[in-house]
Amino acid sequence: MGKIHPTAVVHPEAKLHESVEVGPYAVIGPRVTIGAGTWIGPHAVIEGRTTLGERNKVFQFASVGAAPQDLKYAGEDTELRIGDGNMIREFATLHIGTAGGGGVTRIGNNNLFMAYSHVAHDCQVGNGCVLANSVALAGHVTVQDHVILGGLSAVHQFTRIGQHAFIAGGAMVAMDVPPFCTAQGDRAELVGLNTVGLTRHGFTEDQIRRIKDAYKILFRSKLGLNEAISKLRAQHGGHAEIDAMLDFIVKSERGITR
Repeated sequence: MGKIHPTAVVHPEAKLHESVEVGPYAVIGPRVTIGAGTWIGPHAVIEGRTTLGERNKVFQFASVGAAPQDLKYAGEDTELRIGDGNMIREFATLHIGTAGGGGVTRIGNNNLFMAYSHVAHDCQVGNGCVLANSVALAGHVTVQDHVILGGLSAVHQFTRIGQHAFIAGGAMVAMDVPPFCTAQGDRAELVGLNTVGLTRHGFTEDQIRRIKDAYKILFRSKLGLNEAISKLRAQHGGHAEIDAMLDFIVKSERGITR
């Protein structure tokens, strides 16, 4: 095995790549699998049926793979799957799934979970997301790719956050936030588009212009939502970014943040 501090408690049935580093007093349970190049900091706890991919960093006092904070959880065999290149900072908590939610909490690649952030059971987090300090995701939340959640924001259970959305600090999100949008407040409302984020991720001027048109039609016109969807589909349907917005809105079960 790699560099495992003599005070670390690593169960003999845990599966660690030979390059994994484990710091002092870390605890790693029997059903944990950790991929190449991953670093586990001092006092971190990784338990449950948890899989970490390659090149992850888990900082001191983080809790990864603990049982859900769900009174219905009865010890069923569920899991947490984490991809590659994630950074899990101090006191962050990421929980395994529940039988009622599909049994798996999934984390993609290259995400940053800042101090005290929380990912509850059965959440699905995409790639390239940032959860700032003390962000809380309730159970069954879906966060698509490249979403930024500002510090102290929270997301209600079963809510979805669309790709490239920006959630302002302190926002309380109770309904689905469409892709590319910015939401803030208690209860959160849309306040515009995440144009800075779109530019940083290489969206062209034409794509951003179409997204701005879509936002005006959907959220700033006097049309009903179904009428707005029909108009948007007629004017800009067939473009990937517009189809992503339409697909997200049509599939909403909690309702859309307006």
